[in-house]
Amino acid sequence: MRIRAAEPAELPLLQDIERAAGEAFRPLGMGDIADDEPLPLEVLEGYRLAGRAWVAVDAADHPVGYLLSDTVDGAAHIEQVSVHPDAARRGVGRELIEHLATAAGEQGLSALTLTTFTEVPWNAPYYARLGFRRLEEGDPALGEGLREISRAEAAHGLAAWPRVCMRREVAARPARDQVPGERAGQPAP
Repeated sequence: MRIRAAEPAELPLLQDIERAAGEAFRPLGMGDIADDEPLPLEVLEGYRLAGRAWVAVDAADHPVGYLLSDTVDGAAHIEQVSVHPDAARRGVGRELIEHLATAAGEQGLSALTLTTFTEVPWNAPYYARLGFRRLEEGDPALGEGLREISRAEAAHGLAAWPRVCMRREVAARPARDQVPGERAGQPAP
């Protein structure tokens, strides 16, 4: 599997992946989640243009999963990560998250964050296995940006099911094109 930047022609495929992945919520009594429309193409294009949309591709270079990120409270925030059911349980989501962790470290961001459902097996329990921890009220890492995302999600109807903010620390690392010991934009001594 390879992870790369999403291409313009692939954006409708990302919507298809999201719709297909959403169907897994229907048997859990979360039909509203399954029926929720994916982000519009214009919004996906904004993520792509900003360099914050990645796809996991199969051997034929066809997207089977994707991840969108924002920067929230000084962390790389996972806005969306979805894997097509045909590629599920093969580590695609984990690889996309690891890709973001590497990019976040190279950008000097200290953590990954996300908001998710607490009782869906492939949500909070899955992210906990990947090293994310719950952010409880009073945790200094629960910043105003995450609080605003939670309020917006509640206004969108997601609060009908228990949700949580989560965080995973990442190590700072030099960018892939940097010489070890060199800071971005400055030569090594």
